[in-house]
Amino acid sequence: MSVFIFGFVAYTFNSNDRMAASSGAQQTESPMAISATFRPQEAPRSLGMSMLVLAFAHLILAIDFTIVYVALPELGTQLHFSSHTLQWVIHGYTVAFGGCLLLGGRASDLLGRRRVFTLALVAFGAASLLGGIASGGATMVFARAPQGIGAAFVFPSTLALINTLFDEGAPRVRALAIWSLFGSSGLALGSLLGGLLVAFFGWRSVFLVNAPLAFVTAGAARFVMPADRAAFGKRRFDLAGAISVTLSSTLLVVALVEGPACGWGSSEVSVLFAAALVSLGVFSLIELRGADPLLPIRMLRSRNLRVAMALTALFMGTFMALPYFETILFQQSFNYGPLRTGLAFLLPCLAQAAGTQIGARFTRGFGMRKTVVAGFTIGAVGTASLAVGMGPGDGYAALVPGLLVAGVGQGVAWGPIWIAVASGVKASEHGVANAIASTTFQIGGALGLAALVGLSAMAVATPESSELVRAGARLAAYGATLGIVFAALLASRLRSPQGE
Repeated sequence: MSVFIFGFVAYTFNSNDRMAASSGAQQTESPMAISATFRPQEAPRSLGMSMLVLAFAHLILAIDFTIVYVALPELGTQLHFSSHTLQWVIHGYTVAFGGCLLLGGRASDLLGRRRVFTLALVAFGAASLLGGIASGGATMVFARAPQGIGAAFVFPSTLALINTLFDEGAPRVRALAIWSLFGSSGLALGSLLGGLLVAFFGWRSVFLVNAPLAFVTAGAARFVMPADRAAFGKRRFDLAGAISVTLSSTLLVVALVEGPACGWGSSEVSVLFAAALVSLGVFSLIELRGADPLLPIRMLRSRNLRVAMALTALFMGTFMALPYFETILFQQSFNYGPLRTGLAFLLPCLAQAAGTQIGARFTRGFGMRKTVVAGFTIGAVGTASLAVGMGPGDGYAALVPGLLVAGVGQGVAWGPIWIAVASGVKASEHGVANAIASTTFQIGGALGLAALVGLSAMAVATPESSELVRAGARLAAYGATLGIVFAALLASRLRSPQGE
């Protein structure tokens, strides 16, 4: 809980100058061009409380990212999942989340950011409740899909609200640092809380705990945030574009998920990829000819957005894929139980939390571009050190230097990437810009994990069977290092908002 106190105290100490900055001139657009921002006279009385609500929502999503993994073995046994179908407890969420992000981001721009944020939290909590009372495998997978859809609407809304409430520059950098801090804290808490809940209350508790958290956060948002600004004039919702892009994203994520199990050259996976490409082509035609497109193609002319899309994919496919191999290493090579595995992840997650604060200071002092480059560079050094620490006979202590350095680098890079996403984008399109980058984040994760799993499989040539797990994790860590180095080079192409 100390990370929560640190985050709130850090935010409070900077609240005075943040409020002063926010009370100044705001960048506005014509009433016809924007429908989901706030009137200047409706600025929140307490930006600190609004930020706390947004950060806590990020915390909930981050907790859910890791808490379910700990419950999978017991859940699978009690609900009679097979080894193959059990993965859909995770993939049911992932597919819905990745497929609906763009739709969620556009909805927040058009329908009102606070409105979408609160309703999506309620939907997320209700789906979590359904998962907690599921009596069979089909009900569980059915519950995970709307939970993923709710998260797909919450995530871009949090970022769009931050970009709306906080001016570009120091206030927004600080806000994103707090948002990132709570996300990193949630990853740690998810592992720890999952281990404790499963040990004392069973697997259902990891779903049931989400419901009150989501409902309380939604209620708090209605209380502390100003109402959405009503739009002057009408905006047409691009239904055909929404259907085609959601179908394309969903088919692509399903193909990436099923590829390792069915084989990348199998007819099933080939059909999924082909259908995804056809749907994407239809979406492109609709957007090029539409009067009010879901995704204005001109947005992709922004270099920062294009680079940031690639960076989020690389971030998820490297940093966020490694815990999969670390979990296997801890449980199968080190013989850790669920609770001890959660404790093993505490150290790197705290390093990530510290990195987010370092990244905020770096961004204010050196600019967004240099900070992102530095974060990925530090992360590459740490990940390479992590691979070295996975040698034969090495234990957890050998991993500590790599876990710490990689965690700090991950934290440093995370916040400024989202600054790059929004920089140069009109305020009325922040939601869809964040959703685009969030979609590449999810797809990059699926691609990266599949690639690293394939690389780790090369360890079957290792003679000592007892070292297979360790050798596979080591190969995956080296592969991730190469991806992170490429991300550092790519980040040098960013353009800082300060004109760096």
